[in-house]
Amino acid sequence: MKRRYIEIMDTTLRDGEQTSGVSFSASEKLALAQLLLTEVKVDRVEVASARVSAGELEAVQQITAWASQAGLLDKVEVLTFVDGQASLDWMQASGAKVMNLLTKGSLNHLTHQLKKTPEEHFADIQQVILQAQQSGLQVNVYLEDWSNGMRNSPDYVLQYLDFLQTQPIRRVLLPDTLGVMTPSESYSFISQLVNRYPNLHFDFHAHNDYDLSIANVMEAIRAGAHGIHLTVNGLGERAGNAPMASAIAVLRDFMPEVKMGVVEKSLYQVSKIVETFSGLRIPDNKPVVGDNVFTQTAGIHADGDKKNNLYFNALLPERFGRKRSYALGKMSGKANIENNLRELGILLSEGDLKKVTQRVIELGDQKEAVTREDLPYIISDILNTNAIASRVEVLNYVLTHSKDLKPSATLRVRIDTELFEENAQGDGQYDAFMNALKKIYSKKKLTLPELTDYAVRIPTGGRTDALCETIITWKHKNREFKTRGLDSDQTVSAIKATQKMLNTLD
Repeated sequence: MKRRYIEIMDTTLRDGEQTSGVSFSASEKLALAQLLLTEVKVDRVEVASARVSAGELEAVQQITAWASQAGLLDKVEVLTFVDGQASLDWMQASGAKVMNLLTKGSLNHLTHQLKKTPEEHFADIQQVILQAQQSGLQVNVYLEDWSNGMRNSPDYVLQYLDFLQTQPIRRVLLPDTLGVMTPSESYSFISQLVNRYPNLHFDFHAHNDYDLSIANVMEAIRAGAHGIHLTVNGLGERAGNAPMASAIAVLRDFMPEVKMGVVEKSLYQVSKIVETFSGLRIPDNKPVVGDNVFTQTAGIHADGDKKNNLYFNALLPERFGRKRSYALGKMSGKANIENNLRELGILLSEGDLKKVTQRVIELGDQKEAVTREDLPYIISDILNTNAIASRVEVLNYVLTHSKDLKPSATLRVRIDTELFEENAQGDGQYDAFMNALKKIYSKKKLTLPELTDYAVRIPTGGRTDALCETIITWKHKNREFKTRGLDSDQTVSAIKATQKMLNTLD
């Protein structure tokens, strides 16, 4: 089967920059244009709108200077307007050679915004195209609001395209400007145009207002569209444009009759760079590029992955330069734990694995997730705890910390079969806890060990909810020993380490 080639035009630097709050610097635009053309290997990039600002002109000049040296100048495009000589002069100053001329694709826009007849609009367009040709510029033509034009004024759209096929243009660009098309309309409208105008090249430009951009892209391609416009991370005005990573994955997996030049392994890299430059965080569950989309959480899924890859699909993370991971938390099973321990090079006995799994589930009830880096601390805590008989138990405690008031602690402790309750103040919450504990032990005429060192460790990553391991060194009757506590709260982890100390005393 001969596969039809689909052109991919990235408009992150133009339409994507219309996202509220997003503005790329000239150096950022240059870096992204270079990455998109040389690493991602899109066919074209739309990098700016003409006449926006001096900074925009500088950015395009930097991009075109680089593209000219790299032999890629014909792949750099700029949005221009039907404004006589103004956009053409801007194009000449920018060094760009391909203009995407914005025109009216619906009678509603033409009548109410330009207040012109179709014939007047076509004459203005013809003049701009002629002047562009004389200046050595290639011209593509946008039909703004074309989707509503096909719905409400199809005769105007066909009249316009009858005119355009007589003009020296390269491509006709069909934007669903307001993101209102359904998949069935995408197929119907584009197939009608492709069949009526076999010599015209049609690009489809989807917006995502109804979350239908990818479905519309699929139907546009099925109807015969020759190219599609995409943005990295789906950036764009309102709900954004069709996201590049999703579109490429869908077309590769579900439309074998077409082919594209985009390199899948580069999609995640460019996604993270755009996330950084734009300041807009990628949702964790965003297909292909989100942090969680290749993460199995349920233990049964991790178990199935060990047994003939039962929960794999064609959307393999390796295609995009990523790795599958297994989340740790209250949904974890032994298979999840084993997979993460294997990555750390740790092997546990079946009995210890069950204990660690149970501890991970308990921690999952207290915090959102447990990371792989937490596991060594959990293992240390579990193996150490299980070796100690529990004669003493801290049953309840209340810790307070207020501005300009000394921290205080109230606690209830069981020693063998006796219950004790005390409160005290201290220089910190843990100090207050220890002072209350000393009161309880003084009732038993017992002396607590001396605390000689207090150390806190957290796994790498710097998260505020990271597990905290507190290691306390004690001295008692000329013997020095250490106990450990583990919790997402530092004071609680210290209390756990203290309870272990109490259970080591004779």
